[in-house]
Amino acid sequence: MECLRSLPRLLSCAAGLPRHNLCAMACGLTPRAAGLLGGSLAAPRCRPRLPRLAGEMHRFITSDVSQATLASVAPVFTVTKFDKEGNVTSFERKKTDLHQELDLQARDLRFQHSMSITTRNNRIIMRMEYLKAVITPECLLILDYRNLNLEQWLFRELPSQLAGEGQLVTYPLPFEFRAIEALLQYWISTLQGKLSILQPLILDTLEALVDPKHSSVDRSKLHILLQNSKSLSELETDIKIFKESILEILDEEELLEELCLTKWSDPQVFEKSSTGIDHAEEMELLLENYYRLAEDLSNAARELRVLIDDSQSIIFINLDSHRNVMMRLNLQLTMGTFSLSLFGLMGVAFGMNLESSLEEDHRVFWLITGIMFMGSGLIWRRLLSFLGRQLEAPLPPMV
Repeated sequence: MECLRSLPRLLSCAAGLPRHNLCAMACGLTPRAAGLLGGSLAAPRCRPRLPRLAGEMHRFITSDVSQATLASVAPVFTVTKFDKEGNVTSFERKKTDLHQELDLQARDLRFQHSMSITTRNNRIIMRMEYLKAVITPECLLILDYRNLNLEQWLFRELPSQLAGEGQLVTYPLPFEFRAIEALLQYWISTLQGKLSILQPLILDTLEALVDPKHSSVDRSKLHILLQNSKSLSELETDIKIFKESILEILDEEELLEELCLTKWSDPQVFEKSSTGIDHAEEMELLLENYYRLAEDLSNAARELRVLIDDSQSIIFINLDSHRNVMMRLNLQLTMGTFSLSLFGLMGVAFGMNLESSLEEDHRVFWLITGIMFMGSGLIWRRLLSFLGRQLEAPLPPMV
């Protein structure tokens, strides 16, 4: 900038000066110093100075613009805050401001469609697919609940549970215990609700498909069973991820200690815990309780899966049985056609319009017709008895 301000003054006094003096004046040297240094030295010193300054200025301007652009496009979270008394406040914060206020990193607030429970800087970050929460020793923050149909649970049930009016068994314990139990209870209730919807639908569909009165399978029922089976597989995956997340914490004693936020932030609570109340043990019992509930849900879903597999086997057996009946009927009709065709040759022989003495007797027609039908019936009967002997199940060997 100084070079740009002095440019008019340099131009006014530049007339008649040598080239190296001009370069020296641009570099801040006097004409005498320029003469001592010489044109060959002054010129290279003044040549790269201005482009370097211009490049630095361009880089600084680009960096400032990039930072301003990134800050302007940072996502805005709708945050719902619940304190220990159950008071609810809602506000909006940019992601950059929120993770600085909570003393977290940007990746801690990243929205991931997964189940996880992590701790950082005396904060608990809980992700349960679409539900994202941050727990501190003083409050619970729910991030971006919009379009999730959580209003009834957030504003009617959760505040009373955190204030101690619900059925939480961890009310005498610090606030983070109540917050964790409320979130785990909500997620277990959600999984139980999905299972309670799927179970009657699957049982009704299987009962209609396995009914022996129906000789064929309703394709619409099979389509419904396929959809319900996919939903059951998704539910089993959610339950498995929930169990693995809790089991990962139960296997690490350090993680259990880190979940006890108040134990490390409040010295009085730490003294009480060291004298009689073990918060890590209470947290372990809490997580084990919900792990057991998830295990019960997993067993119920597994029983439904086994029932679907068994019903599919029964459906395939019934279809094979009906197919065998149709094949046997087709074979019987084929044998009857063969028998009639065999003795029908006699009628063909008498239908050749050849003269013989038999056509003069009226009893010969009925005699030949009777022999044809009786012979066809006897042959057909013999073939059926042979088929029955071939299809009989073998007797078990004598012991």
